[in-house]
Amino acid sequence: MPEQRSAQWYAGTDRNAYIHRAWMRRGLPAHAFDGRPHIAIANTASDLAPCNTHLNEVAESVKQGVWEAGGVPMNLPVVSLGETLVKPTAMLWRNMAAMATEEMLRANPVDGVVLLGGCDKTIPSLLMAAASVDLPAVVVPGGPMLTGTFRGQPLGCGTDVWKLSEQVRAGELPERAFIASESSMIRSRGHCNTMGTASTMACMAEALGTTIPGFAGTPAPDSRLLEGAHATGRLAVELVAEGRRPSAMLSAGSFRNAIIALAAIGGSTNAVVHLLAIAGRLDIDLSLDDFDRIGAGVPLLVDLQPAGRHLMEDFHRAGGLLAVLREVRDLLDPDALTVTGRPLVEHLADAEIWDTDVIRRRDAPLQEDAGIAVLYGNLAPQGAVIKPAAASPSLLRHRGRAVVFDSIEDMHHRIDDPDLDVDPDSVLVLRGCGPRGYPGMPEVANLPLPPRLLRRGVRDMVRICDGRMSGTAYGTVVLHVAPEAAAGGPLGLIETGDYVILDVAARRLDVDVPAAELSSRQPSAAMVAGFATPRRGWERLYVDHVLQASQGADLDFLLGASGSAVTRDSH
Repeated sequence: MPEQRSAQWYAGTDRNAYIHRAWMRRGLPAHAFDGRPHIAIANTASDLAPCNTHLNEVAESVKQGVWEAGGVPMNLPVVSLGETLVKPTAMLWRNMAAMATEEMLRANPVDGVVLLGGCDKTIPSLLMAAASVDLPAVVVPGGPMLTGTFRGQPLGCGTDVWKLSEQVRAGELPERAFIASESSMIRSRGHCNTMGTASTMACMAEALGTTIPGFAGTPAPDSRLLEGAHATGRLAVELVAEGRRPSAMLSAGSFRNAIIALAAIGGSTNAVVHLLAIAGRLDIDLSLDDFDRIGAGVPLLVDLQPAGRHLMEDFHRAGGLLAVLREVRDLLDPDALTVTGRPLVEHLADAEIWDTDVIRRRDAPLQEDAGIAVLYGNLAPQGAVIKPAAASPSLLRHRGRAVVFDSIEDMHHRIDDPDLDVDPDSVLVLRGCGPRGYPGMPEVANLPLPPRLLRRGVRDMVRICDGRMSGTAYGTVVLHVAPEAAAGGPLGLIETGDYVILDVAARRLDVDVPAAELSSRQPSAAMVAGFATPRRGWERLYVDHVLQASQGADLDFLLGASGSAVTRDSH
């Protein structure tokens, strides 16, 4: 085995090496410093990230695998973002979490890293960090929770929150029943059990080749999660021995495979901004158009909420991601590698579909064409996205009168107003929710529908926003509109009463206003008032440097990689 990076700290007999070893001799034996690889376990466990609370137990299994393979495991707690709790939005800190993890990996005597993530932003931030520091790295996805039930029916966390809350607003479900479902929604440890962002990003990590093949989607309470964590610890030592780094493993073909997987599983639109950000750290030329070009014609094969009926426990039982990818093998890049050192396609031969109600055969898909659609037009010069698999087919071509909300507060203030001038054909427009404008690009694009329309049986409307929506959400929602209103985008110029034209087949999003009139308008004072530049701290740095959604919403100075070298000592 070649000399380890950690030898820069521990090898030798001088004072610095003495200090580095001595302070670590709190249970570590002398042979821990004899050239064995030191493996960091970048651990996002936190009691305030509820979906990741079990990762300390998972880390213990990783440690056992590392020791068994001849390495030295090091638990490294890193920034953890709990999607359900942090305000104003977890997306504000994804880049901070990535930057902090990158810097801690570079600054410490580690030779490789196991990335423990679960909740939405944790796996993306860990992969962004690993790509930039470029140490051998492998992901352990924390896994989804088990299925809970309410009134005898399975509950999809997130998706059924939206459904049940709309039933309350429509007067169809008593509030006490809604509250009673709360204790049934989250049955066990683990992240959301729908094909939301957490499940999607675990699948993206596997499709990219950064997990042991077949690992993504293993339920969090399943003993096979600990078995896989142990095997990952062993693999991390092998990665270091063979020098398999993200820069050598991840390629344009890896991202092609991820985009195809995203379409086939009906994954979250949030994967678009995360994959763009990860590719940006690797200097891989990935654009918004690639999602439409590569995903076009890929069938939706997974019948999972929010695009279908089932949940992640069913998906795992039915064969998981590898079974899906085997159905679309001819579309995959044959050379894209995994952490095993072998191409992803070589791991598909034994993959089987065990339940065709959950995972469909290619000749009997849920939908023929399920890829993310990228829209352009005078409302989205730099692009916007829509997830046709979660939309109402009748609304994918639509012309309606805009009802505009200048901020999330404005929307909350007016959406329940019985006098709101809105009808089922209206287009709800929410702005001021982009990366700079909020700041942080919250998951608010799937606006709640006005109660008086809900009482008439309306369950979907066209909605347009420069923010994001939860991967557990559904509906005809156009989101990630770029440039955002706060960056001078035309979404900031649209007025209530303007007619908006959505044509997904033609990939168009336009407002029916002459160009000269649109360019002569000024943003509303109410909207501009919400864009005050933060005075200090991370929020100020973020607003000054964040890129648009079409570029992955990373910070401009974090694109690319700095590697793992540290040129100066601390003593």
